[in-house]
This record gives sequence, structure tokens and C-alpha cells, in this order.
Amino acid sequence: QVRLVESGGGSVQAGGSLRLSCAASTYINRRMGWFRQAPGKEREGVASIAITGTPTYADSVKDRFTISKDNAKNILYLQMNELKPEDSATYYCASAARGDLYSLRAKDYSYWGQGTQVTVSS
Repeated sequence: QVRLVESGGGSVQAGGSLRLSCAASTYINRRMGWFRQAPGKEREGVASIAITGTPTYADSVKDRFTISKDNAKNILYLQMNELKPEDSATYYCASAARGDLYSLRAKDYSYWGQGTQVTVSS
């Protein structure tokens, strides 16, 4: 069992930045990802990082968001810049039970955090 705790959400104006953190109860040298879900919408993959550190991003956040991890501290990060109102959602950290490659598919993850709210005002 892996416990994930997100932090860093909040309210910001469009164009601003936030950095989300996800503290894991065990090592994170595995497939890790960030997802988001807005009211009335399906959960979508935002960013994922492979065991090698190679990232992938949804087209909607590419060049604005950066996923990174600190394996020594078991912390996953999501740096979000140039935020837009459409980025408003609950953001979830996710960990795979196994798997080396990145993935933006929710079914490829076994453990989820409780979520942190991000609100971007225009």
C-alpha cells in the first residue's frame, strides 16, 4: 500500500503559478503521475514521469507544466506556470504498483492521493 498526500493547491489569478507536491509513504522510483478532475468532467492525465525521469504531458499543459521528482525524499512535484481558468480542478497524485514507463491513463495507476484544489480566476 502506498499513501500519497498532495499539497500546494490554492487560488491564483490567470497567468500565475503554483507548485504542487505529493509526499509518498514509500519510494517513488516507479511510474508516477498527476491527474485532474473538474466538476462534471472525467479525470484526465496531466503529466507523468517514467522511472528514468522522462516526462510526458497532456497537450493542454505542454510547455506550461513541469513534472519532477525527488527520489531521495519520495516527493513528486508539479510546477504549473501561466495558469488559465480552464486549469481549475482538483489535482490528484497517482502511483503505479509496477511499471517503468510514463502513462496518462488512470487505469495504469493503483494508488491515489486525496486531491488538492486549484482555482484559477480570470
